[in-house]
Amino acid sequence: MEDSIEVILQDYVGVRSMKRPHPIVSACLGAVLTGLYGVWSLFALPGFRRIPWRLKVPYLPSSKDQTLNIMKLLEGRAGLLADLGSGDGRVVFAASSAGFKCTGFEINSILVAYAMRKARWQEVPCDRVTFVKEDFWKMEVLGEKLLKELPDDARVISCRFPVPNWPQQSSVGSGLDQTFAYDIHYVRSYLRKVPNTAL
Repeated sequence: MEDSIEVILQDYVGVRSMKRPHPIVSACLGAVLTGLYGVWSLFALPGFRRIPWRLKVPYLPSSKDQTLNIMKLLEGRAGLLADLGSGDGRVVFAASSAGFKCTGFEINSILVAYAMRKARWQEVPCDRVTFVKEDFWKMEVLGEKLLKELPDDARVISCRFPVPNWPQQSSVGSGLDQTFAYDIHYVRSYLRKVPNTAL
């Protein structure tokens, strides 16, 4: 029996060498992996440089379900829409096709350029869609800024993460596709009743 195992092992060694892979193959594989990392870092890392560590979130595109959930929460509404952290513009394009005039704010200049080219390629009118490279974390605390500047009939939609201390009107979806809706007039009236809350 031992003789047959040695024969099998000898045949296996002859078919496929147990030596190290060719250095050119290793170099090519390393170059491909380095290139993939470089492309990934172009999309994910530029936004990390300016955001406080506790707020850092990588680029995670909206799923089709999440975009549909957002559109459900916007049903019956019209007007202006601002998408903070618009990424590649998926929500902006969906909302503009529903009649909204949209502005996407994104810190990553590569994603802004991609969204702008996509808008031109899809021939979306310039007066319907705008993309701006802006770091909204440099603004005042976001919740306070929204409460100060938005009109009473505005609706804030938050994807994946609820706005702390704000009462939500409705929620659609679950997990990473969950979206939350907040009507500003309701949030203001709720926060007026809560002690030690600045409006």
